[in-house]
Amino acid sequence: MIHFVGAGCGDADLITLRGDKLLKEADVVVWAGSLVNPELLKVCKKDCEIYDSSKLNLEETTKILLDSQKNGKMCVRLHTGDPCLFGAIREQMEELDKENVEYDVVPGVSSFCGAASVLKTEYTVPKISQSVIITRMEGRTNVPSSEKISEFAKHGSSMVLFLSTSMIEELCEELLKGAYTKDTPCAVVYKATWKDQKIIRGTLFDISKKTKDANITKTALILVGDFLGTNYEKSKLYDKTFTTEYRKGEK
Repeated sequence: MIHFVGAGCGDADLITLRGDKLLKEADVVVWAGSLVNPELLKVCKKDCEIYDSSKLNLEETTKILLDSQKNGKMCVRLHTGDPCLFGAIREQMEELDKENVEYDVVPGVSSFCGAASVLKTEYTVPKISQSVIITRMEGRTNVPSSEKISEFAKHGSSMVLFLSTSMIEELCEELLKGAYTKDTPCAVVYKATWKDQKIIRGTLFDISKKTKDANITKTALILVGDFLGTNYEKSKLYDKTFTTEYRKGEK
């Protein structure tokens, strides 16, 4: 059996209980060495075979997965955060499908959740934004024309940008073509929940310079939107005058 496991967003104890259990039982682990916390591997068995996928291509990774299956070994494919976001797992699963190899996916805590936690913020606040756009700047990997940053920026929603820190100056220019302004609050979170995490706060006017001054060029998320500000309306969920299925509101 092959298990695609989300390692969580950084701190080793943010992996799920199921993911931790599978790591302890694994005979083979293929892990994203450039992004996953190596502390997680300490729970692996002494004779566990461990491979760093940052040094491998798809064919090499697939061979390790298939060989583990042929040899009757339980394999964990350990991805950063939650593998459903920019995890490149689809092509891996399709290779396994071709060989009729059984696998499953264990979700993890995504870095966009980790970033919100260390910023002590909420993406969806009443009267500000009820939507979160998770995307990336176009670089060596193209994006559909309808998903250009300037198009998404028209919504003015809460936005989280992966894989874009090295292009932050160009990113800010694209964001300003939409509903955001130079005063829109922003934050850059480097390695959220890791011991060496860094948080940069600013606005679209100055976040690029602040980030460059901090020498942050990768392994960081960029958060944009008024949800990072101080003005919002309280939700109805705990409003004493609001009636719900479980509580009658006070008059």
